[in-house]
Amino acid sequence: MKQIITHVTHYRYTAPVTYSIQTLRLTPRDDEHQRVLRWHIEAPGALEQQVDAYGNITHTLTLNRPHTEIELRVVGQVQVGALTLGALGGEDSRLPVHAYCVQTPLTQADDTIHAFTRDVLPGGLNAPADVLALASAICDRVAYEPGTTDVTTAASQVLAMGHGVCQDHAHLFLACVRGLGVPARYVSGYLYTTTQHAASHAWADVWLPDTGWTSVDITNRQFVSDCHCRLAVGRDYDSASPVRGVRSGGGEESMEVHVEVQTTLQQ
Repeated sequence: MKQIITHVTHYRYTAPVTYSIQTLRLTPRDDEHQRVLRWHIEAPGALEQQVDAYGNITHTLTLNRPHTEIELRVVGQVQVGALTLGALGGEDSRLPVHAYCVQTPLTQADDTIHAFTRDVLPGGLNAPADVLALASAICDRVAYEPGTTDVTTAASQVLAMGHGVCQDHAHLFLACVRGLGVPARYVSGYLYTTTQHAASHAWADVWLPDTGWTSVDITNRQFVSDCHCRLAVGRDYDSASPVRGVRSGGGEESMEVHVEVQTTLQQ
């Protein structure tokens, strides 16, 4: 599927910002399952491109002049191939697979998460069917409800509250899987969909012994398909978020995000 993607992020500040630095993970990687046909980032300053420890393409935007707003505009086209049961195959990261067994503050598994995982997967996680069983159980326990969590909400809080969004589903999935000693990583990207879920999306990859990396969309209880465009991977949202930054000054910050994913059939 050829996806046409537009992603606009607009920050506004109530007082001038004297200095800011933003790390952008807004560029998809070429691999055997997706090919970037055209991609352009428009920003209010020069962008320095790098590749981070996870193999993500990043750009650094540094502004050392006073400003009261920042707009980042991304436009591009990506050809995404179909996957069989979400299988991505072998290792494609700069980090060894078992680096993704490490828990983080957002994905730490407490006793409640361990008990939940044992109830869902008494025999452990070994096959694609187990992956979908866990995804479905998470969605049954955690209703999709925008505006009830934020980027600092941890997996244990999500399970206790019983509501959240795609990043919360992904964090809880990672906590469950890593609690079993199975490597898993967070994925940020775009989703072509006709449902009400946002086009900016998050899901997870899990390492299966006989398959390698297998990608699952927990929120939609399905394996990832050619409707999903991958942007970045990491241990959790903090290391795979599309935009992260720090600033000096600026007062209160507000942010507006607009994401649109179309296919060539819609044009």
